[in-house]
Amino acid sequence: MSRVALIEDHARLADMVRQALSGAGIETDIFGTLSEAHYGISQANYAVLIIDRGLPDGDGLEFLRKLREAGRMMPCMMLTARDALHDRIDGLETGADDYVTKPFAMSELVARIRTLMRRPQELTALVQAFADISIDPEQQAMRCCGQSIMLAPAELQIMLTLMKVAGRTVRHSALEHAAWGLAGAVTPNALEVTVHRLRKKLSAIGATTLLANVRGAGFLLQAPT
Repeated sequence: MSRVALIEDHARLADMVRQALSGAGIETDIFGTLSEAHYGISQANYAVLIIDRGLPDGDGLEFLRKLREAGRMMPCMMLTARDALHDRIDGLETGADDYVTKPFAMSELVARIRTLMRRPQELTALVQAFADISIDPEQQAMRCCGQSIMLAPAELQIMLTLMKVAGRTVRHSALEHAAWGLAGAVTPNALEVTVHRLRKKLSAIGATTLLANVRGAGFLLQAPT
């Protein structure tokens, strides 16, 4: 999935990071405390964790240590104002995959997060494809047969999630989380409405790929036969 968890109590910085990642097609759930993050991570799988060290209810490094001891091995980037060498070494030895000191350039942060997201599939291209359609997350565009159409953020995340499982069914709850996150206000029919819009957009660009409903289970992409 193209969703990350950001554990950061500085609201303005957290929002700046969220906007920068959103511009690259990556959606973000923000947690202001470790206790909030603990609950969120227990409910969802994230592509990357971004953890600030200094949080109101503890040290992000100790939080990461406990995650690793529990077997949670998703890629993790530490954010910190501490730039001493021993602090960076502590972070990496605890299980962090990358370490960024404040202040930092948003473009660099985005590039590093993308690298972490690609790490399990180093040869995977940024543009995702299935059957006769492709998705460009940076441009937030869906393409087919030389035609292109823009996708809203929720539409983009749903399509990326469906593409990454190669035609298998994805549960309603998993698609809702990918599209709106844990904190998103989702109306009972929001997913169905968004899927309806996606089907219209698929038709508009001449795609033969189907966005199919598996009654009581979820949705999947079906290649034309």
